[in-house]
Parts: sequence; structure tokens; C-alpha cells
Amino acid sequence: TVIPSIMLALVAIPTVVGQFYISSPPNGEDMQINVEANQWWWEIEYPESGVVTANEIHVPLGKAVGVYLTSPDVLHSFWVPKLAGKMDIVPGKTTYMWVQGDEIGNYYGQCAEFCGESHAYMRFRVIVESQEDFDNWQQSQFADATPPNSDQEKLGATLFITKGRIACHTVKGVPAAAGIIGPSLTHVGSRGTLAGGIIDMTEENLSKWLKNPNKLKPGNIMSKQGIAYTNDALALQSEDISNLVAYLQALK
Repeated sequence: TVIPSIMLALVAIPTVVGQFYISSPPNGEDMQINVEANQWWWEIEYPESGVVTANEIHVPLGKAVGVYLTSPDVLHSFWVPKLAGKMDIVPGKTTYMWVQGDEIGNYYGQCAEFCGESHAYMRFRVIVESQEDFDNWQQSQFADATPPNSDQEKLGATLFITKGRIACHTVKGVPAAAGIIGPSLTHVGSRGTLAGGIIDMTEENLSKWLKNPNKLKPGNIMSKQGIAYTNDALALQSEDISNLVAYLQALK
């Protein structure tokens, strides 16, 4: 009993030292992001610039990024297997980890703590890009949403306001659209994914999502809010969906 205890103690010393060493960047943080985990999507804030986006985290190549994690609902866990380990996210508490991308590319992340009906569909991407590309992306996020251009986009913009979507989403430059229940849609057309990172941003997928979000992601906020798609005043017809898709894809 004594000999194994001594061996375990000897192993524990470098382990604990190593844990303290990797808990923060060796040369300090280069930048900070705040990540809020929701059922079942991710909101990302860049506090130094004020940029807020969803489900896609842009970071510059070779920079140590401090990730401050919170949750307004239940336990979640932030996990990007190719960049870092897991970190639990506890309601009412801020937990911390850091990531650094040393190769340009997309790194896939996932909630790793069971958090309800669509836990498996709570995904995100970390996009590691050059400093120039990151600066250009961040600069583009400051702009208001692109005004509707075509007749179809204008019809979609009107539908977005009149059929209740403004109660849940923000669109900068559209004063009526200041909802905070769901993700900001200001530049949703420039994102590579939708529905909490589970499908690619394409016209077909966006149509499916608007037609029946609960089929793609059971228990999602849109369905809980009753915005899908019964025979009432808010019901979306096929033509409505086409117009909304055109409007949302133009928001870049």
C-alpha cells in the first residue's frame, strides 16, 4: 500500500505543475472573447470591439485567445478537439480556458455536456485566419445589415417584421428588429452555417429550417415561441419562405 501511494504522489507532482502551466497562455492573452452557451446555440462577443456573432468564432492565426464561458440556462461544455480540451460551463459562474490556432482552417466544436433535447445539435466552428482576414471580418461586422435590393428581398424584409421575427432577433439598421431571444441576424448571410452550426448555409437548408425548425432541431427556441408554422396569422406559405430566404441570405 505504501509503495503505490508514494508512486502516485510522485506522479501527481508533475501532473499538478503541468495543469497550472497550461491553465493560462505562457505569454498572456492576445485577445479575449466571451462565449455564452444557450440551448442550443452559441453567442460570441468580442468585448474589445463590441462585435457579437453566433456559432462561428473567428480568431487570428497564432494568437492566444482567452475564452470566458457563461450560461443562462443549464450546464454545457465547450470543446474544440483539435485546439484544446473541454471546459464545463456552469450557470451563474464564469469559467475560463484559452485556445490558439497555429494553422489556418476551420476547427469543429461541440457541446460536450448533456444539456437537453438537442444537445447533439449544439455545434460551432472556430475559424483560424490570417490577421488581415480577421481584421477585415471584424470590420465588416460593424456595418449595419445590407438593405434589401431586389423586390423579393424587400418582400422578405417586410415579412420578417410583420410575422413576428423581430421579437426574437436583432438586425442592425432595422430599428424594429431588436430581439435578444435568439442570435443576431445582422450578417447571417455571411455565416457558413445555420441552426446552431448543424447545417451549411444554403438556400435549400435555410428553406427547410424556416419551414420546420423542430424537424431539424427538436425543442429549439423558434418552435417553443410558436413561430412555426401553423394555420394562423403568423403561418409561412411557400412564397413567404422563398422571400425570407432571399432577404436573410442578403444580410452580409
